[in-house]
Amino acid sequence: MREMLKYIGQILVKRNKLQFLFQYKKRSRLIALGWMLIIFGIVQNSVFADEDAGMTLQLEPINKPSEDLKSQNSANSVFRIVGNDQSVPILYDKDDAAVVGLCTKALATDIERITDILPPLVTTLQTNGEAAIIAGTLGKSKPIDAMVKTGKLSVNSIEGKWESFLIQVVDHPLSGINRALVICGSDPRGTAFGIFDLSKRMGVSPWVYWADVIPAKQKNLDVAIDKIIMGPPSVKYRGIFLNDEDWGLKPWAAGKMDTDIGDIGPRSYARIFELMLRLKANYIWPAMHPCTKAFFYYKENPKIAAQYDIVLGSSHCEPMLRNNVDEWKNNFAKEYGRQPGPWRYDSNASEINRYWGDRVKQAAGQNRDAVFTVGMRGIHDSGLPGPVTMEGKVHLLNKIIEDQRNLLAKYLGTNSAGIPQIFCPYKEVLDIYNAGATIPDDVTMVWADDNHGYIRKLSTAKEQLRSRGSGVYYHLSYWGAPEDYLWLCSTSPSLISYEMSKAYAYGADRLWIFNVGDIKPAEMEIEFAMDLAWNVHAWKPENAAGYAEEWSARTFGKEYAKEIADIKTGYYYLAASGKPEHIDRIKFSEKEMNERLAAYEGIARKAEDLKHRIPDRLKDAYFQLILYPVLGAECMNKKHFSVQMGDAEQSKQAYEEIKKLTEIYNKVIAGGKWNGIMSMSPRNRPVFGMPEIKNRNSRSVSSERALEPVRTISVREFTFDSTRLHLVSGLGADSVSLSWTNFNDSSYSEEKAGSAPSASIKLELPNGRRMIELRCVPTHAVHEKRALRTAIGLGDQPPAVVDVNTPSGTEAWSKNVIRGYSSAKTEFILKEKGMITLQLSLLDPGLAISKILIY
Repeated sequence: MREMLKYIGQILVKRNKLQFLFQYKKRSRLIALGWMLIIFGIVQNSVFADEDAGMTLQLEPINKPSEDLKSQNSANSVFRIVGNDQSVPILYDKDDAAVVGLCTKALATDIERITDILPPLVTTLQTNGEAAIIAGTLGKSKPIDAMVKTGKLSVNSIEGKWESFLIQVVDHPLSGINRALVICGSDPRGTAFGIFDLSKRMGVSPWVYWADVIPAKQKNLDVAIDKIIMGPPSVKYRGIFLNDEDWGLKPWAAGKMDTDIGDIGPRSYARIFELMLRLKANYIWPAMHPCTKAFFYYKENPKIAAQYDIVLGSSHCEPMLRNNVDEWKNNFAKEYGRQPGPWRYDSNASEINRYWGDRVKQAAGQNRDAVFTVGMRGIHDSGLPGPVTMEGKVHLLNKIIEDQRNLLAKYLGTNSAGIPQIFCPYKEVLDIYNAGATIPDDVTMVWADDNHGYIRKLSTAKEQLRSRGSGVYYHLSYWGAPEDYLWLCSTSPSLISYEMSKAYAYGADRLWIFNVGDIKPAEMEIEFAMDLAWNVHAWKPENAAGYAEEWSARTFGKEYAKEIADIKTGYYYLAASGKPEHIDRIKFSEKEMNERLAAYEGIARKAEDLKHRIPDRLKDAYFQLILYPVLGAECMNKKHFSVQMGDAEQSKQAYEEIKKLTEIYNKVIAGGKWNGIMSMSPRNRPVFGMPEIKNRNSRSVSSERALEPVRTISVREFTFDSTRLHLVSGLGADSVSLSWTNFNDSSYSEEKAGSAPSASIKLELPNGRRMIELRCVPTHAVHEKRALRTAIGLGDQPPAVVDVNTPSGTEAWSKNVIRGYSSAKTEFILKEKGMITLQLSLLDPGLAISKILIY
C-alpha cells in the first residue's frame, strides 16, 4: 500500500495535478490537507550527517519574486525540501569555488530559520536518498558535470555565459538519488546567484541580516519550480560604493563586528559580501574615508573578497586599487620606511609609479578579480595637482594613464587591453576629458551623475563605439555641495530607473556603481538599483513606481503591501521637492509649509497605525525600513517650519522626537544590534540642529507675496500620442512627468518642432500679457551635442523655444537640485480672452516636464 501511494504521489507531481488540492478549499480544507499528508508525508527523506555546518541567519518570506526577462517557469513541479521533521541534504563539490561552499551553507541556515531543521551538507557523490538539492558550477562540480554527461541536465542555455544559472527539478539525476532540485551556474557567481535565488523563492529576503526581516515559521517547506533560467545580466559589473562611513558604518562595525581592530574589517565585509550576492551584485568600491584603514591594510579583507568572489575596485579618486587617504598620506612611511614626496605626477612620477605598481603586483600575486581605476585626482576628492593650464592637465593625464597601463601589462602578464579598467570623469575631470584627454578605447568610461541623481553626460554616437563601452557612477547618498544628504535615502525608484534606463539606452551597460553611504537606511533603493542592473527591462521608468508595492509584498507580506507602498510613494513625493536634509535651504510659503506638514502627518499616521498590525517578527524591520525614515522626515520638516510659523515649542518637540527615534534605532531594536549605525546629525550640518529662535512665538515667514498663477496645469491633463510620449509616475516634484518613450531617438531642430512629439490642452485664459513657466525634472542633456528644449505654442502665435539644460556646478543648478525642478519662462500677449490651445513640443530626449504654470 505504501509503495502504491508513493507511486500515485509521484505521478500527480509529474503531471502537475497537485493544484486541485488548493482549488477546493471551500469544499473541504480537511480533505485537501489529508490528501497532502498522504501524498507528501509518506515520502521519507534520508538525512546524511556532515560536520560542515553554516552560520546562522534570519529569513523572511518572499511572496512573489520578480521574474527575470529570460526566466522560463512553465507548469510548476513541487519539490519538498523539508517534511516530517526531515530535510533533504544539500550536495555540492568541495573542490568547486569557495563561494559555492559559502552559499550552500547560507542556504542551509536559510532553511533552518524557516523550519528549525538544518539540512546536512554533503560533498560526496556516494549518497543515497529519495531527494536532494544539488548546487554546483559547470566544469567545476563533479555532480553537475556527471548529470550533463549522462544527458540528465541540459546546459545549452547558460554554457559560456556571464553569471547565468538554471534551477530545475531532475528525476534520477545521479545514482542513489531519485529526485533533485538542481542549481547550476555558468560560473561560480552564477551558482551563487542561483543558490540565493532559490532562497528568495523559499521565502528569504536579501535583508535577513541587514534589516532583521524575520520569516514566519513553516513546518514543511515546498518550492514550486519547473525550470528557471536567468542571465546573463543586463549590466556586467553591478556594485556598491561604501562612502562617508564616519557616522554610521564605521562606528557600528568597530563596536559590533570587527571589535578587535575597531574598524571596518573582514567580519563586516563578509556580511556585506553575502548581502551583495543575495542582491546579485558583484563589484565593490570599499570604504575609504580617513576614519577607515585601507581595504588592503587588513590582510584578511582581500581574502574574504576572493572567497565571496567579489570583484574589487576603487573610487574615482583612488587609482590602481590604492586608497591614497590612508596609504599615501598615513601609512606610506610604514610601508616604505620613509615619508612620501608630493602627490604630483609632474614632479614625483617614479615614487608614485612604484606605489601603484606594488599594488598591481600584490593583486596579481593574489590572483584577485579586479577592475582598475585609471587616471588621477588629488589625494582625496579634489582636482589633479600640478599644471595650472588646461593644456598642461590634459598632457599630464594622458601620460599618467599610459604609465598605469604599462604597469598593468607588466605585472598581470597580459596586454593591458585585456584587463578591466575604468576611467571616471567625475567633477573637474570631465572638463579635462572634454578638453582633449585621450582615453584608450578599451578603458570603460564611467559617467557620473551630478551627485544629486541626475547624470551629467552620456556617450555620444562616437563614444558608443568604444570597445569596452561605458558605465555610470550614481549617488544614493552624498557629502558635498550644494548640500549633503547623508541621513536618509529619498531617491525614488522612478528617478533611478529614468536616469539609469536612459544611460543604458546610450550604451552604459558595462558597469554601474552606486554610492550607498552606510548601506542603511537605503535598503529598498539599493535592492531596486541591483534589480534594475540585473534586468534593466524589468522596471522601466513607466512602471518603476510600482516597485514599492512589489518590494513591500516580498518583505512584509501581500496584506500590507498596498499600504506600505502608499506610504513610500508619499515619502518620495515630498522629498522630491525638498529632501529632509535640504529643508532649511528652501523658501516655502506658509501655505506650502502647511500643505507639506499635512501631507507628512498623513503618511506618518498611516505608518504609525500600520506598525500595530505588522507581525511581531517584522516590527524591527518595519521600524528600520519604513517608520524611522518617514517619522524622521516628518519631524525634520516640522522642526524647521514650526519655528518659522511662530511655534517654538512644537519645533523643540520635533527635535526631541528625532533624538528619541534615533536612540530606538541604535539601542532598542534587535536588542541593540545596530548601535552606532544611525546618526541624526551626520557631519553636524546646520539642518540637524535646533533652528534659531529669536523671540518665542515670533514668526519668520517671508512677507513677500509671490506671483500667483492664473492656472496650474498637471501633465496628466494633456492629450498626446502615447507611442511617442508617456507619463512617468513618481518622477519629479509634481509626482508625475511627461517624457519621450524612446531615449535614443534623434533631437528635433527648432524648424522641425512641428514634427516633434507633442502634447496639447485647451484652456480658457484672460487677455493680456501671459507668462508661461515650464517646470521640469532637473536632468541634464544626454551629452554635449544635445539640449533640453521645448517649443511652447499658444494659439496661432509662433512657438517660443526654451531650454532647461543647466550646467552642473552653477548657482542655477544648485537651486534646481535643492528644490527638485528646473524652470524656464516665456511670454505671450493675448488680445482677447477665451478658449485657446497650449501645445508643448519636446525637442530633445531626457527632457521630463512636470508642471506648467501660467501667470
